[in-house]
Amino acid sequence: MYYLLFLIILLVLVFILFLRHSHFGSLPKEERMKQIKKSRNYRNGNFQNLQPTPVFTGEKNFFKVFRKMAVIRSKRSRPKGLIPSLKTNIKDLELSENVLIWFGHSSFFLQFDGKRILIDPVFSRHASPVSFFVRAFKGSSPFTCNDLPDIDYLFITHDHWDHLDYSTVIKLKNRTSKVVCGLGTGAHFERWGFPKEKIIEGDWYDEIELEKNFVVHFVPARHFSGRYFKRNQSLWTAFLLQFPQYKIYISGDGGYGHHFEEAGKRFGPIDLALLENGQYNLYWKHIHCLPEEMWQAAEDLTAKYVVASHSSKFCLSLHDWDEPLKKAYELFNGKKITLLTPIIGECVYLNHINMTYPEWWQNIN
Repeated sequence: MYYLLFLIILLVLVFILFLRHSHFGSLPKEERMKQIKKSRNYRNGNFQNLQPTPVFTGEKNFFKVFRKMAVIRSKRSRPKGLIPSLKTNIKDLELSENVLIWFGHSSFFLQFDGKRILIDPVFSRHASPVSFFVRAFKGSSPFTCNDLPDIDYLFITHDHWDHLDYSTVIKLKNRTSKVVCGLGTGAHFERWGFPKEKIIEGDWYDEIELEKNFVVHFVPARHFSGRYFKRNQSLWTAFLLQFPQYKIYISGDGGYGHHFEEAGKRFGPIDLALLENGQYNLYWKHIHCLPEEMWQAAEDLTAKYVVASHSSKFCLSLHDWDEPLKKAYELFNGKKITLLTPIIGECVYLNHINMTYPEWWQNIN
């Protein structure tokens, strides 16, 4: 009996110590909380979506969904073959080149008007607090932080593990000039040793001139946040990057809602939209767009070109690994909005964007 009690106490202590690890980040405190409480999007101790957004539909809850995922996950939820990639030498890119490079899932490198921008980078081969859980698909992680040049702006849409990777940002800490994120997310970066003056936090509808001829708009999204058990203490956000002759929309994660049409009316037409498409399910359709909704979001935004993200690297749902790309390709085929499907690491040259891309997912089991 005493041995069992000792073992339980020991496990509890180990768990508490594990939760105190710095990779969990930090909840907002003091001055940051004073700023957060001024936000009209923060009520009753939490950030709120613009419309009611239950995480799960119907009578489903986390434990019911987790059990179902463990039992009925698709046999093709992970590819048997390697995800193809192209190891572009990013450091050697001419600064005059306007390019976009996808790293799989929701991670992108963007170079535009001489600015080097990194979006939701995850270069670890997992998207969780432990390395054996939510492992990256084979072949989907050819890049490391060492392959990147110094970064002018690091954009973080929200603090989930598949968008904000502790190991990655720590390695980039001394090579990143500014971090741009939603209210509260800066608490993580401060705990990780980023100077306050490097962190730019914004609220929905904020417009910040980062430098001459480069403005970021913080745009509503429909999702949630949290690296702890306590959710919604930092703001999830989409971004609209506005250059003199070009507009880029970054959706981050989120379900469909009227905020897409609102953004389209406010900013459209949008030259390029990076839209979430993957890890969706009817059980959690309010926080992740279904394929048909992703297409509708692109139309609402009045986007000219779309790159689909949030797929092809991590398995976080029940669908086949390649279903998001297949469905997106079908939905956009022959439409006025062009879907771009580069492989991981391939340059999308934004000055002459009318390149064609093969259906690379067709040849992988």
